[in-house]
Amino acid sequence: MAQTIRPAGSRPRTGGRWATGSLFATDGKPHPLQDALLAVTLVLGALAFVTAMFHHLHLVSSWAGLVGILTGGYGMYVSRTTGERFGLIIGLGAAAVGFFLGMAHGGLFGGVIT
Repeated sequence: MAQTIRPAGSRPRTGGRWATGSLFATDGKPHPLQDALLAVTLVLGALAFVTAMFHHLHLVSSWAGLVGILTGGYGMYVSRTTGERFGLIIGLGAAAVGFFLGMAHGGLFGGVIT
């Protein structure tokens, strides 16, 4: 039961806090690549989702969604903890919605290449 509350193998630092690499690294080890991919996926997902609500911003939403899907997919491939995967799924979902709405509004090159 105690292992569900604190990660196995981690030792408390001074001050009573547990030594974790980041907010999402619950195994007590730092994951800089996974954290960077998570942040990029969340930012691109939010950008794609918000800009998809405006018809004239379909280029931004479709490209941000596509890149967000690719970074989120690779982030899922290399993720190590459940917290990282949870954030990646949220970012992937927002990026996918933004991408598909951007494609419906004009696509990746709509109006630029005729």
